Amino acid sequence: MEKFFATCPRGLEMILVDELRQLGADKVHAVGGGVQFGGDLMVCYRVNLESRIASRVLWQVATAGYRSENDIYRVAYAVPWTDWFDATRTIRVDVSATKSPLTSLNFVTLKIKDAVCDKVRQVSQRRPSVDTRDPDIPIQGHLTDREFTLYLDTSGEPLFKRGQRIATGEAPLRENLAAGILRLAGWTPGIPLLDPMCGSGTILVEAACMALDIAPGLGRRFAFEKFLNFNSAAWRDLIQRRTARHKARVALPIHGSDLDGTVLQAAQANLAGAGLAQVVSLQRASVLEITAPAKAGIIVSNPPYGVRLGEQQALAELYPKLGDVLKKQFTGWRAYFLSADMRLPKLIRLATSKRTPLFNGALDCRLFEYKMIEGGMRKKKPVPGNDGVTQ
Repeated sequence: MEKFFATCPRGLEMILVDELRQLGADKVHAVGGGVQFGGDLMVCYRVNLESRIASRVLWQVATAGYRSENDIYRVAYAVPWTDWFDATRTIRVDVSATKSPLTSLNFVTLKIKDAVCDKVRQVSQRRPSVDTRDPDIPIQGHLTDREFTLYLDTSGEPLFKRGQRIATGEAPLRENLAAGILRLAGWTPGIPLLDPMCGSGTILVEAACMALDIAPGLGRRFAFEKFLNFNSAAWRDLIQRRTARHKARVALPIHGSDLDGTVLQAAQANLAGAGLAQVVSLQRASVLEITAPAKAGIIVSNPPYGVRLGEQQALAELYPKLGDVLKKQFTGWRAYFLSADMRLPKLIRLATSKRTPLFNGALDCRLFEYKMIEGGMRKKKPVPGNDGVTQ
């Protein structure tokens, strides 16, 4: 059994745990920013292909204690790199650290790079080249206060890059975060879904792919395909079996709208590029003018955050009106808004039933949950010292 580490947006670790278990992973354990798991290389292939939540799948190839950069060089040199690639492949080394006593991660990166190149040259009399932009073999190192771990990045490009997005908005939502929010909202295919501020349509595309059982990794390439031990026959078989699970592309109760015609065109382009134009319903409309497309359902949206002063003032006027629309038009629905604007619960004037901490890239956000229950939607007075955050 090999050891792997799947990274993910912070706040989605337990969602990823459940997903990895469903994909056949063993010894699954969540830590901050990702999940450790075990399995053979086919499990690694499958997680890369099918995970909607993971950002990368890292294959652990060495771990040891260390005190100096020389210790790190010795550990890296001892790894059998030529089992996985030869000198014709380009490499890149990235290093992260948590409480490491070493002062220069750049020097650590250089020592790992030298060790890898020296080992390959010792075996084949040639050194691999470094490509910092588009390497064949991405290598990652991580330092804690006492331990050093080396990984082969089996994904290459981050897994949230599905290969489907054609156009983006001003602040695009990462695809795996959108998929995680849908899971946190309890949305499952068949439940009416609405994104009334859909932007470039990331939430809509993810929901439609989930409903049609389309694997997120289809149509893109992975770093593991360049490894010497890559099992191309098993990979082709996995692709064929996974593709056979796709459901018919028919109209689904998934709805999106936006007032901005330009971003709505981006959403249309992204849906069309993913072959989902006939699956999702889009309309140009203000969030303050929409009506519920069904008696009950789930709203999931990533509204504008208001970084600049003028935007903050505009949102301070929008949020109370949005709260009125939700009360009047969406009784029986649940609403989930991802926002870095912590004023939203106060200004929308609705009782927040849950606040889940999430990160959109480096941006600290909350997923605010509102249950539109008739007669029970007035904002409750806050309890001193309790911000209602759910971990």
